[in-house]
Amino acid sequence: MSQSNSLMNDNIAMLGKLLGETIKGALGEGTYERVETIRQLSKASHNGDKQAHDKLVETLQNLPDKDFLPVAQAFNQFLNLTNTAEQYDTISQHAMGKENPVNFARIYETLKSKGAKDEEIKKAIDEISIDLVLTAHPTEINRRSLINNLNEVSDCLQQLDHDDIVSYKQEHIMSRLKQLIIQYWFTAEIRKDRPTPNEEAKWGYDVIESSLWSAVPFFLKEFNKQLEASVGYKIPIDARPIHFTSWMGGDRDGNPNVTAVVTKDVLLQSRKRAAALFLKDIEVLVKELSMFNCTPEFRNYLGDSEVQEPYRALMKKLRSKLKKTIIYLDEKIEGKHVTVSDDIILRNEQLWEPLIKCYDSLIACGMESIANDKLQDTLRRVKCFGITLVKIDIRQESTRHTEALSELTLYLGLGDYAAWSETEKQAFLIKELSSKRPLIPQQWEPGAETKEVIDTFKVIAETPQGVIPVYVISMARTPSDVLAVHLLLKDTGCPYTLPVAPLFETLNDLNNASDVMQQLLNIGWYRGIIGNKQMVMIGYSDSAKDAGALAAGWAQYSAQEALLKTCNDCGVTLTLFHGRGGTIGRGGGPAKVALFSQPPGSLKGGLRVTEQGEMIRFKLGLPDLAITTLSLYVDAILEANILPPPAPKEEWRQTMNELSDISCKIYQDLVRNNENFIPYFYQATPEAELAKLPLGSRPAKRKSTGGVESLRAIPWIFGWSQNRLMLPAWLGAGQALQQIIDKGKMNTLETMYQDWPFFNTRISMLEMVYAKADSRIAAYYDQRLVDREIQYMGAELREQLAKDTDTILNIAHDKSLMENLPLIASNIAMRNIYTVPLNLLQVELLQRVRSNEVHPDELEQALMVTISGIAAGMRNTG
Repeated sequence: MSQSNSLMNDNIAMLGKLLGETIKGALGEGTYERVETIRQLSKASHNGDKQAHDKLVETLQNLPDKDFLPVAQAFNQFLNLTNTAEQYDTISQHAMGKENPVNFARIYETLKSKGAKDEEIKKAIDEISIDLVLTAHPTEINRRSLINNLNEVSDCLQQLDHDDIVSYKQEHIMSRLKQLIIQYWFTAEIRKDRPTPNEEAKWGYDVIESSLWSAVPFFLKEFNKQLEASVGYKIPIDARPIHFTSWMGGDRDGNPNVTAVVTKDVLLQSRKRAAALFLKDIEVLVKELSMFNCTPEFRNYLGDSEVQEPYRALMKKLRSKLKKTIIYLDEKIEGKHVTVSDDIILRNEQLWEPLIKCYDSLIACGMESIANDKLQDTLRRVKCFGITLVKIDIRQESTRHTEALSELTLYLGLGDYAAWSETEKQAFLIKELSSKRPLIPQQWEPGAETKEVIDTFKVIAETPQGVIPVYVISMARTPSDVLAVHLLLKDTGCPYTLPVAPLFETLNDLNNASDVMQQLLNIGWYRGIIGNKQMVMIGYSDSAKDAGALAAGWAQYSAQEALLKTCNDCGVTLTLFHGRGGTIGRGGGPAKVALFSQPPGSLKGGLRVTEQGEMIRFKLGLPDLAITTLSLYVDAILEANILPPPAPKEEWRQTMNELSDISCKIYQDLVRNNENFIPYFYQATPEAELAKLPLGSRPAKRKSTGGVESLRAIPWIFGWSQNRLMLPAWLGAGQALQQIIDKGKMNTLETMYQDWPFFNTRISMLEMVYAKADSRIAAYYDQRLVDREIQYMGAELREQLAKDTDTILNIAHDKSLMENLPLIASNIAMRNIYTVPLNLLQVELLQRVRSNEVHPDELEQALMVTISGIAAGMRNTG
């Protein structure tokens, strides 16, 4: 056993013991013994003891109603504590974190060994642009209170992780750990109400304050030091290689709770949090910068030739301005009309200018070590976060703009915009965009939904340029979808050109993306306003729900290739915005692997990618984790841009086209065309019950009626992961691969697996999915919950899953799943011991709740806890 595994297992055992003591103290010896018996039976079942499995099922079926909640709570909490121990393992100095997470020497050696020149590397470093977009998609189940609790558990593990810790300190830390686990036990896991968009945004600010605020300057400082040592190069102080955007409070697609008023408030609250954080920084600098020696230029800038501590004097002025700015923002938030004075900080330059003057003077006066410490950190924060903390995208669904324009054209007697052809729409839009008069009459009073659309555009018009970096149009299908947004921006008085990014989501939309962009770029008016820069967002979740993971993956790759060619041919710089989720079915997976599976050249315009839901916590939630994540992204971007992955050979393209067609047909024949599939889905998974979980501010469906097509991708994926069939991530893929093998093309697939990162990633991700699937558990859901006449569907799917697993192992030449990633395989197996009882509990709870309209509230609560626990057990390891 590796030292890392040993430490993690010791921590898991310690936390498990403390949880056991908490259960014993809270509920008595009997409940503790019941939980321990269930755990031991699950462990024996996991090791192949069929009698133990049967006994486990019998034990859980015979639980009285009152015992479901404590048992579910115990296993849920153990899984979250296990995740915390595993997460800490990645940063422990005695485990995976014993090496510096920032290791430019390693990537430099790789680049040099493959022929990269220093100048080429420097140029690639200058061009790094990483924009991580924090979204509030409802996949983070844990309440903020419990997340804070688990973060403090991690802190305790770190304090204990010293060989020379003295016994009395160890006792204090262990006492605190015990308190934290008792707090966790007596805190309700599931909140009663959905969070508001404002609360979601606050959670995003908390992640920045508690983690990213320190992680970003630390990473850049360490990266800079290693750059200087290896290539004699420094990142310019005014560089902005890393920045953050948020969808929290700006993403209104299918979420009626995100209104213009909410967006305006979130923008103000974000600025207030930024001002408070910069005030803390400046307070530190007031104490630190006591030096008297400065340049004549700095004294002139300060306007005081006598002051003894010039830097401190300037910091005190900044401190005063930030305090006044916070008062100003408080009054704005309260809705008061406030006069803006020169003392209010409204632009980044008002912070940047005095700070950089200090910095330059300190450098010139030989105090470089002081300049490059806390002052440099603050300068880096100004560039990364600015006075807005995060920039906020606006996202809206395309039909909302169409409906708004229809109401307007009907009011003006011009006809029904929605009924016009695409050619007619474009002609109308270009004419109005070129006109100097407004289209929207001042006296017009539109309906509530159209008013909300227009009010949102008015908020944009009132917001300084750059604070809202892009307007994203979901379900974009035509050039008119993009032009319509530009017209609404113009007619609501937006004083600058806001970039507008179409989001291509479904299979057809991805296939047509290049053609749509070519049409747009052929329009003279459009080319004139975009400044030869274009952002396009690629949707992962909805395309996978639409066509299956394999066909969607190839459509995403092909769309990116075609878009790159279209934009290159037109002399337009393309930034691809990746709407990836955490799960495989939503485009998730390890960051480096994902980036290397993109087409060559796709990162030249920078990396813009969503970090969704619980993945924000797992990748960015603690400073050391965030540093590791940023380092992985930077290394991957440098390598992908300097040594891009190979373009696929024609034979590989043809094979992928064939695989895509076959897998898509198999997937859609079942999901869309089998009349029994929808009833099977709703019976075999807790999808209906998921809607009761207050996971986020957004409803589970875009529309209140409809089947799978109206269901959001997240509950679709979530439901199948709960019953352990993991269907969306693999359906159609293995069958398609086997059909290609049957045609005698095994050698082609093996070559693609060895030589093409895109295909290798697809096979590796399928292996991970199969490792997390559990046919025996899925069969139990069917047996207890599904009507007998449609149980055949589950049997056929489980049989196919077994065949597909063999197919993938044959292509990879592996004897077992995850053979090349034994640590991840081990962690998945270890979690199963605690996840399986929750699955069995969930089935029993679903059966009782569904068969009795009147049932104890404790059963409903226990069901929600099992959903939370299984989600913790099924998290994307690695």
